[in-house]
Amino acid sequence: MNPPCGLCLPFIFILGLVIGSFLNVCICRIPAEESINSPRSHCPACGQAILARDNIPILSFMLLGGRCRGCGVKISRRYPIVELATGLLFVGMVIKFGLTGKSIIYAALGAALIVLSAIDLEHQILPDVITLPVLAIGLILALLSWLPVPKKEAVIGLLTGGGLLYFLAVISRGGMGGGDIKLAALMGVYLGWKALLVAMFLGVTLGGLVGIGLIVFGGKSRKDKIPFGPFLALGTLISIFWGQNIILWYQTFLV
Repeated sequence: MNPPCGLCLPFIFILGLVIGSFLNVCICRIPAEESINSPRSHCPACGQAILARDNIPILSFMLLGGRCRGCGVKISRRYPIVELATGLLFVGMVIKFGLTGKSIIYAALGAALIVLSAIDLEHQILPDVITLPVLAIGLILALLSWLPVPKKEAVIGLLTGGGLLYFLAVISRGGMGGGDIKLAALMGVYLGWKALLVAMFLGVTLGGLVGIGLIVFGGKSRKDKIPFGPFLALGTLISIFWGQNIILWYQTFLV
């Protein structure tokens, strides 16, 4: 592994912020089936084009007081949150894996998971236009032996992730959607089946705890749907960073 130099981390963070700004465009436009290339960024309320000085990640949000310069409507806090999360994610990947292809692959996967999570939270969908290309790219990388996991484990992970979620969708009679199944399948490709099981266990556990909390304290009922994608995504990221440690810890109980 090539350890990152301290001076490069701020640049990695800034790169993450900039990419996070683009991810916000994807989050807004993909569910609406709009082009992510044009027109230029604009206020969804008044339609005024966003000036370059008002499009600086996080800083512009703070300087504008979280409001549009033209009409004064509030800007969603999701914008700086996504930008900050992407910046921290990129730095975390480089610290964990160094300046390597592994960190690039997992940073790109993490960026896709951020977009999917935000869209699922807002619209309760996981668009095929994201999940299927990411899945296909993962399979190609696996066949070329460019993934951090062996190609056999990647294929088994795909079948395990997709199969388990499909089974849950059948027995829950629609409790799981097709997007969740595809997301679990692509998780298996990038993680391999062992780390996938860790990610899915974490996702189900975190989702269950949050669901119970919303029912008890948030006024939700059992019939209210809670997006599962963000919890699968969070489980995936935890597994990327600490999955092997969790597996080794678990194996100590089997000896």
